[in-house]
Amino acid sequence: MPLLLPDWLDPAKIIEALGPWPLWGVALLIFVECAIWPILPGDSLLFTVGMFISYGSITFVGLAQWEVLVVACIVLTAAAIAGNVAGYWLGHLIGPPLFKQREGFWGKVFDPKYVAKTHELLGKYGNKALVLARFVPFVRTFVTLIAGIGKMEFKTFIVWTSVGGVIWGVGVTVLGFYLGQIPFFQKNIDAVLVMIVLVSLLPMGVEALLQRRKAKAETQG
Repeated sequence: MPLLLPDWLDPAKIIEALGPWPLWGVALLIFVECAIWPILPGDSLLFTVGMFISYGSITFVGLAQWEVLVVACIVLTAAAIAGNVAGYWLGHLIGPPLFKQREGFWGKVFDPKYVAKTHELLGKYGNKALVLARFVPFVRTFVTLIAGIGKMEFKTFIVWTSVGGVIWGVGVTVLGFYLGQIPFFQKNIDAVLVMIVLVSLLPMGVEALLQRRKAKAETQG
């Protein structure tokens, strides 16, 4: 099954292209995606790093495999949180001009509709949106920018975005590490990466269901 992404977004090919610095290169890409550039396969990159560590393709001299995994989780989580902080201040400083109506490629990437959708997300889920959005491509970038545009208190922002960063950075990487040791997943990596994108939408779906049930109970009560 061919991966439903162009070659330049194929996480395995990206990591292989980074040569002897795969972890640091992926950390830079995670930082960029979380800060401002949503067109990067963040979930798949984390998952694939975990798999490559389980294969022994990503190593550090003198470190055991589990120690390499710990280092990767720390580096990638730090990159994700640092990217969020950069995105927050970017939104705080130049957010409105960034999301203005324009034609062409940039108009599609920074479409004002994303501002409206993310505002709706923040209004519906509050601070939890910073955790839930972490697992949704595009939204995890824009929710950070919108938090800055809306001048959310930085202390509140950093707490919730850090919680999301740890769950995302550690959770997806560790998942890739352990699933990477199972032959089925080794032979069906393309299908697994597509599945990761779909599964990443589950937290938002679960929260929406809980909110709906809560609203229904309040109405009946």
